[in-house]
Amino acid sequence: MQPSQLIHTITQPFRQFIRQESSSGILLIICTALALAWANSPLSSFYFGLWETPVSITIGASSFSKPLLLWVNDGLMAIFFFSIGLEIKREVIDGELSSFRQAALPMVAALGGMLVPAGLFFLLHQGNEGIESWGIPMATDIAFSLGILSLLGSRAPLSLKVFLTAFAIVDDIGAVLVIALFYAHEVDWNALAISGSLLAFLFICNYLFSIKRNWVYIIVGVGVWYYMFKSGIHPTIAGVLVAFTVPATNNIRLKHFTKSIRDFLDDFRIEKAKKGGPFLPQKELDTLAGLKSNVRAVQPPLQRMEYLLNDFVAYFVMPLFALANAGVMLRGGMEVAYQPLFLHIAVALLVGKIVGIVFFSWVAVRLRVASLPAGASWAQMAGLGFLGGIGFTMALFIANLALEDGALLAQAKLGILAGSMVAGTLGYFLLRWSLDQDETE
Repeated sequence: MQPSQLIHTITQPFRQFIRQESSSGILLIICTALALAWANSPLSSFYFGLWETPVSITIGASSFSKPLLLWVNDGLMAIFFFSIGLEIKREVIDGELSSFRQAALPMVAALGGMLVPAGLFFLLHQGNEGIESWGIPMATDIAFSLGILSLLGSRAPLSLKVFLTAFAIVDDIGAVLVIALFYAHEVDWNALAISGSLLAFLFICNYLFSIKRNWVYIIVGVGVWYYMFKSGIHPTIAGVLVAFTVPATNNIRLKHFTKSIRDFLDDFRIEKAKKGGPFLPQKELDTLAGLKSNVRAVQPPLQRMEYLLNDFVAYFVMPLFALANAGVMLRGGMEVAYQPLFLHIAVALLVGKIVGIVFFSWVAVRLRVASLPAGASWAQMAGLGFLGGIGFTMALFIANLALEDGALLAQAKLGILAGSMVAGTLGYFLLRWSLDQDETE
């Protein structure tokens, strides 16, 4: 067997795994289980010590040093939020959020899916420690929820996936606003002004000078992130804001790009017919270089960045975040199960999400503001409501911001895991049952 064939054989299962829609959700589950097992094993001290390891960047006399956990939660997660911002902007310009009619149902459902869980938690948890964690049950994990929906395969109508995706994107917008408005620390206004000035510079680059070089937005975006970190506002917000500055237009029209390809192919055939041989003449090399440039120019920077980041975020950033944050000591687990914060977060995710999503959607449909997704039933909407109760990544993220007490944070994390697991299981089986019912009718 040739080395290339051997490499192809070895990597084929991994490439097939990545191509599956459910694979990122499966990988998150694996990393969560690994974190829990590691944190409760004889090697638990190594697990917790690893994430406290200082990691420093030193340039000249200046040094920036933070624990590894903060690099994951504040650094890599800023890339996650950047990719969310790119997706939001694309959907608003030319997607499921581009018109009121398309966006009405997911927007209303997301509003209910945020307000009802937060209100239910606030009502249940009055007088107990950790009331500031009311934002935790508002979150929905888009990777987990879509991953579970994709397990149903082609039986699930495309309209359900479209609705869940749009709903989760609107939910992410709500989570970003909650983090920015309610979970910021004491603000350093000078640092915030510098961050805002750099952000304004990026808007000018896009909207006044039509600069479409990715490196401009990446390099200046790092500066926006750094000074927002120094300001006391959570730096992941910088990821979303910088994403909004990325150009969504291309340098050449599609018809011109198509013509350049056609002209190249015609010339190429003629030259090859004349000369033959394995090598290209200089003229063709120059034309090929121009064609490569056109291939890049026809892609809007926003779409190009989103495509390049997609696998990195899905298969590295989010699994690493889960591995770093899901490790909770389960000793005395039965005692934790009776703690108010654990119970109320789990109940708010499980009950609050489905009630908020389904009730607000029902009201919108009854008032004829929106209509159900094509081919969907109310039972399937309830199944999607349960999937909306999978908080996980974003809920863990908000928990880290809301709670400084280690014991309360452990209760919150276990509540998120328990509520998300039950919600995901109920959502899967309810959707499976309702789709089976449709097939038998």
